[in-house]
Amino acid sequence: MAHPTASTLLAPREVVLQIGSTDALEVSVHTLPRQLLREFRHVFSDEYLADTSSSREGWEILAIPTNQHAKEDLVAIGDHVEAEKDRLLNVFMGFGKDFCQKLREKGYWADYIDPCSGLPMLSTNCNKVYSEVDGMECLLNYKSYNAGFCKILTHPRWGSSVYPATMFAFAPSAAVVELVKAYPGFETKV
Repeated sequence: MAHPTASTLLAPREVVLQIGSTDALEVSVHTLPRQLLREFRHVFSDEYLADTSSSREGWEILAIPTNQHAKEDLVAIGDHVEAEKDRLLNVFMGFGKDFCQKLREKGYWADYIDPCSGLPMLSTNCNKVYSEVDGMECLLNYKSYNAGFCKILTHPRWGSSVYPATMFAFAPSAAVVELVKAYPGFETKV
């Protein structure tokens, strides 16, 4: 099992978007280490500073990485693997949209990365790609290996049957942690 890094504010926990769902996401909250802050600024530029309508005292840039346990080894090929990737993408997109919308409604900045393209979903004028694998390595100490030109993430319990995707926020850390804890299933420690 990977150990929390110095940037960890909330260790990985499983949550679901709604009660009764079996589509769990492993979610954690982190401050951005220096190397990831450079990546963040490369992807988002100053987009997160665009809204100047509220006081920003105590706000910080946070990463909210998610991982889903895939029913298939995602390194494999075939229609069943592609169908599983589509299912996992839809689960994350629903969660990311809901999570970021809730933070934005409170006046904070939030965005989520499209795992297929590596591009932000809500911020316009951003065309730089975020590396999910590099982010998971930095934030969670998860390992990866190279398969040709592709880096493959390995989860400490699920191996390569993992679907990583990340959200970012510029907000007080307490507000982000509180929001994660509000999702059903939070009590389950990973």
